Amino acid sequence: MFKQTVPMQRALAIAPSILAADFARFGEEVRAIDAGGADWVHVDVMDGHFVPNISFGPQVVRAIRPHTKKVLDVHLMIAPADPYLAEFAAAGADIITVHAEAGPHLHRSLQAIRALGKKAGVSLNPGTPESAIDYVLDLVDLVLVMSVNPGFGGQAFIPSALDKVARIKAMIGDRPIDLEVDGGVTADNAGALAKAGANALVAGSAVFKGGESAYAGNIAAIRSAAERARGELV
Repeated sequence: MFKQTVPMQRALAIAPSILAADFARFGEEVRAIDAGGADWVHVDVMDGHFVPNISFGPQVVRAIRPHTKKVLDVHLMIAPADPYLAEFAAAGADIITVHAEAGPHLHRSLQAIRALGKKAGVSLNPGTPESAIDYVLDLVDLVLVMSVNPGFGGQAFIPSALDKVARIKAMIGDRPIDLEVDGGVTADNAGALAKAGANALVAGSAVFKGGESAYAGNIAAIRSAAERARGELV
């Protein structure tokens, strides 16, 4: 008798964004979210050119690497990205994500990341259709859907991202690709995002609000909402 198999869910990952951390206490902040239950540490790199803000460079990745053994999820909101890939890889990034909009040769950029021995991610801005990644899916380990316009933390979630996540999840099929969402993620929308197919959730303000003593509870609230939607928590 034929038995239909259901693809296994990707492991859930809560990835606090250190863009919302206390910049003067990066080491302590990274250790605190690690102890508080973070699965990944998300590093938003901005250049003041591709996005209207400037944040971190490879030196910050190198500085925080000794403070955690968790995955360093480095999101490059820079253009061009290719000249800096090797530096971020050497600094300790585990995942390096580039934007589909940041350069003319996305396929080449993803090849370069993998050649450096790192997981390759591709990110889409809110106005970019999922068709932009149709021909590179077999080269990526992660797709990052921006649910705000990149450049600043603390923005409100764009609801249309939910349908976009669901469409990309269908495109991914049974490929071993993580589907991540960044921008305005909270415990209130984490369930809907997980139900749409996202398994990696980036949260900045929602994790770092309330001070260090609140980090574990904030992370747990996001995780619980997502696990409930995934059928992993009654």
